[in-house]
Amino acid sequence: MAVLEFPYLIDLVDNLEFDTIYHEHLCYFSLAPLVQLFERAQLQIFDVERVAVHGGSLRLFASRIGKRAPRASVARMIEDERTWGVGDAATYRRFAGSVNALRAAIPDFLAGLRSRGKSIAAYGASAKGATLLNFCGIGRETIDFVVDRSTEKQGLTMPGIRLPIHAPERLLLQQPDYVLLLAWNFAEEIAAQQTEYLRRGGQFIVPVPGPRVLPR
Repeated sequence: MAVLEFPYLIDLVDNLEFDTIYHEHLCYFSLAPLVQLFERAQLQIFDVERVAVHGGSLRLFASRIGKRAPRASVARMIEDERTWGVGDAATYRRFAGSVNALRAAIPDFLAGLRSRGKSIAAYGASAKGATLLNFCGIGRETIDFVVDRSTEKQGLTMPGIRLPIHAPERLLLQQPDYVLLLAWNFAEEIAAQQTEYLRRGGQFIVPVPGPRVLPR
């Protein structure tokens, strides 16, 4: 038996997770074409689950054809994908339009905070964070600095927009009013690490599927 898990195309589109698409993450799958792909290798997907990790992922269970009876979850998800429009080009044109609208909405949201005199930092010097900041044209005029737990990134700058990267302790030293969560898929974990920052009045912003301030 083989078990595979990877980000799910449907979640990416529904939640406008455009920032997860970059040089290492070029392919996003739905179930229907994978069923055919596995069959070419004499394998059968006999069960499937949706899991929340990384903004929404698909977990597949496969074995040699005929070894296990397919469960109802497989046919049900294929039908759900068909109804959703997984094979329709219009689905992805709408996605592109929504992403372009979000490209304007995120900077506008942050600019509104800055116009009120609020300071903003960012959390997560990841590839997805660099993708989001560069695509949206967000740089030093909006974000003061980025923090990340990786000591290999601290002391460097974000590609393109060249924002400095510091250790998370910098949040308590400067206490920015808001922190943009570039690593939004770890929002709960980051909030648990930064209880003191939140206790002092700091707030987190999640950028997708639309910019919003998380409740304390």
